[in-house]
Amino acid sequence: MPSRECTCGRGGSGQLSAPRLRADTPERAGLDPVELRHLVREVRTRTRGEHPWAPGAVVVAGRGPVIAVAEAAGWAVRYARYDPETDRGVELPPAARVATTVDTPFDLASLTKLFTAVAAVQQIERGTLGIDARVGAYLPDFPAAARHGITVRQLLTHTSGLRPELPLYDCPDDASRLAMLRAEPPARAPGAPVYSDLNPLLLQHVLERATGRALDVLIHEGITRPLGMTSTRFGPCPGAAATEDQRRPWAKADRGMLRGEVHDENAWALGGVAGHAGLFSTAPDLAVFCRTLLAGGSYGPARILGPDFVELLLTPPGLGFLVDQEWFMGELAGRGAAGHTGFTGTSLVLDPATDTFLILLANTVHPRRRPPDSGPRAAAATRLARAVRGA
Repeated sequence: MPSRECTCGRGGSGQLSAPRLRADTPERAGLDPVELRHLVREVRTRTRGEHPWAPGAVVVAGRGPVIAVAEAAGWAVRYARYDPETDRGVELPPAARVATTVDTPFDLASLTKLFTAVAAVQQIERGTLGIDARVGAYLPDFPAAARHGITVRQLLTHTSGLRPELPLYDCPDDASRLAMLRAEPPARAPGAPVYSDLNPLLLQHVLERATGRALDVLIHEGITRPLGMTSTRFGPCPGAAATEDQRRPWAKADRGMLRGEVHDENAWALGGVAGHAGLFSTAPDLAVFCRTLLAGGSYGPARILGPDFVELLLTPPGLGFLVDQEWFMGELAGRGAAGHTGFTGTSLVLDPATDTFLILLANTVHPRRRPPDSGPRAAAATRLARAVRGA
């Protein structure tokens, strides 16, 4: 891997500014307006009725520097609580509900992993971090990871063999949580694919040790501030869409109805800043993030990554990003589309082959979590893919 100076937050020498996003018609974006109308109608329909897919949703989609769809539907806050006796949410009076707008922030859940991955690749570009370096070289006080030779690349590709999660939320204090993470060995031999929240959590510690800066500072200084993503931050975020009436036995903690506090129990136990969850953002901010990567790491005068390092990030199997996953990318999958989903109902997809992006933010866990259903995500992505073909 070549070592290069990182010019995060500024344009490279002699580099022209990358075009900023603008709202325009589907035709100007090179997209079929009929398919996009179907996309919007279907998202709206899924927020209606007594048992909607999500009480509220925001969809933003575009191609190149053009945002062709920016629509909100339903309620950011619809329920006061969940009633386990009736298996229904107890609805707020209409005057007390909060309508979803395009600028409503959502708890991103696992979309946070993408920002952790970009922060890591920035340090790889800078030469501060070696992609194939062993975690033990940065964290010798994490004996399990050091003993099993887990590497940075394995953390980024979910091939460390670590199990999906640990019950950090049940630990009495920060010291015991850290001790549990330090002592956790792989459940399988490193190299085996196991999707795990422990990978970005461990990567957070690697980044913080290698740079001497906290993860929230790295993401703010290296990504959100230079890109002008002023609505993207770790919580609390009081104006966010509500998530869950979080209570046992369906949840892992008893916290009541959540709004603006991170939903993920481990991220909450860790103070709200974690490598796997904790960020809040809006669809327009995430469109900037997608556009930056599609443009090779630049947006306006800012450059957060060089094009070859963006390619490294998005090349199969992806570093932090999932690549060509039909279950949530629909017909966009197959030619190198990359993205992720979040447990709270969030998702984004960017497709370098067609220069398109799709952000779908929803509060599917309001008023309580249900078995995941990514059918609506895949359907929206398929509509966008057909809009490209039908243009």
